[in-house]
Amino acid sequence: MAPPTETLTAERILEATEEVLRRHGPAKATVVDVARALGVSHGSVYRHFRTKAALREAVTKRWLDRTAQKLAVIVAGDGAPEELLRAWLAALFEAKRHKAGDDPELFATYTVLTDENGTVVGEHIADLTGQLTRIITAGAGSGTFSVSDPAAAARAVFQATGRFHDPCYAREWTAPGVDEEFTAVVDLLIRGLSSPSP
Repeated sequence: MAPPTETLTAERILEATEEVLRRHGPAKATVVDVARALGVSHGSVYRHFRTKAALREAVTKRWLDRTAQKLAVIVAGDGAPEELLRAWLAALFEAKRHKAGDDPELFATYTVLTDENGTVVGEHIADLTGQLTRIITAGAGSGTFSVSDPAAAARAVFQATGRFHDPCYAREWTAPGVDEEFTAVVDLLIRGLSSPSP
């Protein structure tokens, strides 16, 4: 239990919520459980998050944002567009695979929460495809990629690699040969982006 003198912040509440979700799962975790873990009244939690749904949405966003922030570092980095695209896709796959493998209980919980929070998921996908668009735009500008609509190409790349980041495929992420399959898909996409338009 947290010391009562410590200031209650939204971040502390989200950390506690994550732990409560890990322990109890999304069906049984309550705001009262979160408040108990923090050593405060449930009213104190509601002052930061007006409803249980708002709290669950915020904790889902926080979880998704961790991946987006790691990937944003790659987008901002130096390197040829092809290298950045490969690194970005590999980092996305690795981040999702780690989330599924390192903490399967929490991953299962977040799978339920992302199904509940379509808006948050939509914003996350828009953020990720926006990052891809920046990489592909840079590639088109340098002549590395031959695309007339980088945003459409980014959406296509994201969809084409779905097997390696969409949680519904999580059971396949540790299958023998999956890394080779990932590399083959990325190689194919890079060749497609680099090919002159007809």
